[in-house]
Amino acid sequence: MKKTEHQPVAFITGGSRGIGYGIAEQLANAGYDLAINGLRPEEAVREALESLRSRGSEVIYCPGDIASTHDRATMIQHIRGHFGRLNVLVNNAGVAPKERRDILEATEESFHHVLSTNLQGAYFLTQATANWMISQRAEQADFWGCIINISSISATVASVNRGEYCVAKAGLSMATQLFAARLGEYDIPVYEVRPGVIKTDMTAGVTTKYNDLINSGLTIQKRWGLPSDVGKAVAALAKGDFPYSTGQVIMVDGGMTIPRL
Repeated sequence: MKKTEHQPVAFITGGSRGIGYGIAEQLANAGYDLAINGLRPEEAVREALESLRSRGSEVIYCPGDIASTHDRATMIQHIRGHFGRLNVLVNNAGVAPKERRDILEATEESFHHVLSTNLQGAYFLTQATANWMISQRAEQADFWGCIINISSISATVASVNRGEYCVAKAGLSMATQLFAARLGEYDIPVYEVRPGVIKTDMTAGVTTKYNDLINSGLTIQKRWGLPSDVGKAVAALAKGDFPYSTGQVIMVDGGMTIPRL
């Protein structure tokens, strides 16, 4: 990694639990200071924050809804005021449909709920962060920054009972390419990490289903993915280990999406 005067700073949306927390742990291990976003009050995530601090990172909490224009601006302002810098944005926060429904019956309300967080919020948070990174690069010749979007195999694997989620992740995949193309002149790479079936609280309700599917060959590697699997991929990208791969997709799915006969 290209070093700055201070430890580099990473902002992880949805970073207090699940995949986001696995990412935060790996970035803390890699020497990052952290800004963690979540919807819960700080008291509810204190244990997670303290665990990250025990790894040597300075950690601040940025509560807020990334679907909110006001909350996004407040979070960026908090990071700017506390650290004065930002090297990595990880767009990880996401929601599932409150109720899975066939696309012939799904509601506009559910579509808006999912896309406003999973796509629109990430898109405009990236816009704000990208402009800040451009300014930092103009002020600091050796500035290193990147943006990492956490999508899903659902970007290309159709699930007709949660179409809004698939559409959002497909849109985030295109957003990765768009921002990669736009930020190329500033040498700010943008990446997409595409997890498969990951063991988190979001998948807890379908544990038995996916245990059976994995044992039956759903994935080539016959185990659940872990948040740390995603975190290690993100850390490698954040550290600059793939400097000439902007716009690319990193699969973390145990071989699930490899076509097989």
